[in-house]
Amino acid sequence: MADDPEATVLVDMTSLLAEPPTPGATPGVPPQVVVADRYRLCGVLGQGGAAVVHEATDTRLERQVAVKLLRDSSRDQAERLRFVAEARLLGGLSHPHLVRVLDAGVDRSVPYLVLELVHGPTLAELMADPATEIAPVRLAELGAEVALALAHVHSVGIVHRDVKPGNVLVSPEGRAKLADFGIARLVDDTSHYTRTGHLVGTVAYVAPEQVAGEPATPAVDVYALGLVLLEGLTGARAYAGTSVESALARLSRQPDIPPSLPPGWRPLLVAMTARDPQRRPTAAQVADRLRALASEPPPAATTSVWLSRGVLVGLAAAFALLLAVAAWPGSPATPGAPAAASAKRSPVGADDDAGATPTTPPATTPSQSPVAEPLAAPAVQGQPAGHRPRASHHHRPRHHHPGHHGKHHGKHKHHR
Repeated sequence: MADDPEATVLVDMTSLLAEPPTPGATPGVPPQVVVADRYRLCGVLGQGGAAVVHEATDTRLERQVAVKLLRDSSRDQAERLRFVAEARLLGGLSHPHLVRVLDAGVDRSVPYLVLELVHGPTLAELMADPATEIAPVRLAELGAEVALALAHVHSVGIVHRDVKPGNVLVSPEGRAKLADFGIARLVDDTSHYTRTGHLVGTVAYVAPEQVAGEPATPAVDVYALGLVLLEGLTGARAYAGTSVESALARLSRQPDIPPSLPPGWRPLLVAMTARDPQRRPTAAQVADRLRALASEPPPAATTSVWLSRGVLVGLAAAFALLLAVAAWPGSPATPGAPAAASAKRSPVGADDDAGATPTTPPATTPSQSPVAEPLAAPAVQGQPAGHRPRASHHHRPRHHHPGHHGKHHGKHKHHR
């Protein structure tokens, strides 16, 4: 087995993932030839363990296409018919986020697929470019489009089985397109490796049940997409190491999903990469959740909004408190007014008949103060001590009658 976890391979898992023979070059089709008397091959766009992809010219429709040549040859007529039937099923699929299969067949015993040619980088290239940073919102948009394509093909009973960053193309318009749909299934059928215990796919993104040799269901695509999204957020593959180490690791542990991911991401990725396929969400549910994440405002914007609201609420509360203090009857400004008025009055016994108005208040000793003076007034007979008489009960000396309060004050010698 090759140690490149990005390569699509077919592996015999029954021998503890032992190394299979290295696949050779595409048999029977030399470069610069015409496939099926129609597609003139040009440069190589990419290649892996299962196939090689050429850019080609459709000489009938005069358009550029991509021709994928499978490395393993069909061995009899029944296999060729089955391959063509599977390819036609894929060709009947149409979705805005799916690379369309335009044609298929077998030429000189070599199965081929003609695909829509998409100009643009793959998600793997964008993730590997240090000058390109994929924001979580943008990653959610691309992931939602891939999930929608998966939901579409799952609805007709097809499983991709090879979801990986290299199979997600980003068009010049910025739309994600999922490529190689069903190619792993065609490779499986064409290569006679359909028995239990064999794996077809990319080791870095296969589901645990694929490693265990169990039948592939739509849940394996959801698992693979979860690992792709996790890699896009963290910048590292969930299962590092050689192909053997990477494959076996997911049988013993769940992928490490950091709690520091943006809000909403961790619960989704935990569900998508659950060990039990029955507990994973469907592709349609994943698409809905990712679209919600793509439409949510960034955390910084949310924080600033709440901070602004908090400042406004605090200012309003402070203003209301100031108003309440100013209107409170016991505030310092209220008792000051009568105290000042009391301080300006003449003390009891002052000579009002002399017509002189005092311009200077009487001297205040440390034990006296204008504010405390009313509390120090002597008690009036018949009233309890400490009673503060009303202002109307203060008698000026000129209103006193002879003998009034004599026993308390004696004679007022200053009256004549």
